[in-house]
Amino acid sequence: MAEEAEAHGSHGIVIVGGGICGLATALGLHRKGIASLVLEKSKVLRAEGAGIGIQANGWRALKQLGVAEELRKTAGLITSYHDVWLQGDKSTRDRYPVRTELRCLNRKDLNEALAKDLPAGAIRFGCRIAAVDEDPSGHGTVLTMVDGTTLKAKVLIGCDGGTNSVVAKYLGLPPVRTIPRPVFRGFTSYPHGHPFENEFLRLRVGDFFIGRLPVTDNLVHFFVTMAKPATDTGLTGGDLTGVRGLVLKELEAVQCPAEIVEVVRGSDPESLNLVTNFWYRPPWEVALRGFRRGTVTVAGDSMHAMGPFIGQGGSAGLEDAVVLARSLARAAAAAAEEEEASAVISEAIAAYVRERRVRLTLLSLESFVMGALLVRSPSAAVKLACVAVLVLLGSKSLRHANFDCGRL
Repeated sequence: MAEEAEAHGSHGIVIVGGGICGLATALGLHRKGIASLVLEKSKVLRAEGAGIGIQANGWRALKQLGVAEELRKTAGLITSYHDVWLQGDKSTRDRYPVRTELRCLNRKDLNEALAKDLPAGAIRFGCRIAAVDEDPSGHGTVLTMVDGTTLKAKVLIGCDGGTNSVVAKYLGLPPVRTIPRPVFRGFTSYPHGHPFENEFLRLRVGDFFIGRLPVTDNLVHFFVTMAKPATDTGLTGGDLTGVRGLVLKELEAVQCPAEIVEVVRGSDPESLNLVTNFWYRPPWEVALRGFRRGTVTVAGDSMHAMGPFIGQGGSAGLEDAVVLARSLARAAAAAAEEEEASAVISEAIAAYVRERRVRLTLLSLESFVMGALLVRSPSAAVKLACVAVLVLLGSKSLRHANFDCGRL
């Protein structure tokens, strides 16, 4: 009975969502000596999504969380970008160095590194939240699971993704927007070593945008972005090897370079992943919306979902985790008396939101504008305005990757 009371009773800090940001937030709090409970809807630790590029700002956050060095051993350094645009008989090629740290991680490796140092029982799997309500006592919230059980949280942090976030809904945030562009991705293994340079190849051929990133000497990550919605391409089934066949057929039809076709053809079936939409929160919502209600807030995609156009979604979530854990640790030290704790924590969360807002607005704006250029085929005037914004934001120099969220 005591165990049941603990399982469905009152908790201090509850984090909804056991993805990258949720696990990083829990680990940051743990490093500061603060306990939290992560509620994850999956039955096991998440492993879907294939690879994820982590830039210098993300590595700085991982260092504060204490897992950077072990993760660097799982992924090699990417030293250059190689952009290739193939349109009919014309081709444009541009290669330039990566001036900050960039590595492509296996998401599974990242999640495992973040989770392994958490105390036993800190992650509770198979927990689907149906609703979040204010606690009638005025102290925190009540979470109702789909099976009808309830749990009270004094502090609630929503890291439950960009779509269907119950915590974002509780805060009154509008649903994230979608761009119907399917992305097929996976890993390809080369037991005797792959033949590619340590570069991030970004290829535009026909209506496809394709990426290839080495992870190690024996592993390569790839993604293929389609121009048409999934319903128009037939890429909606659960048979991912069948999806791969359709993608290969489309790539061959547009005369995609053979080396790319072979990477996709040789991909590991268990690594394949299909996402049918890009999700994003417009930059004006990130700039103006309220991300706090009492002792409830959001982080990661629940706060600032952005398309993959500048590769900052994961790294920005890691920054959120460090800043939020730091703010809550300061609040814990300041809250000397129980009756003062709620107000102190509420102000700490407000400080976290203030600290993150400008940074996240600029990232969201850059991603939004880049997406407008790559996906929406804007008019000449809009294209000129987008290019001007990117120049001001320092996109070519990857200024966004040089950010440091500070010490934990």
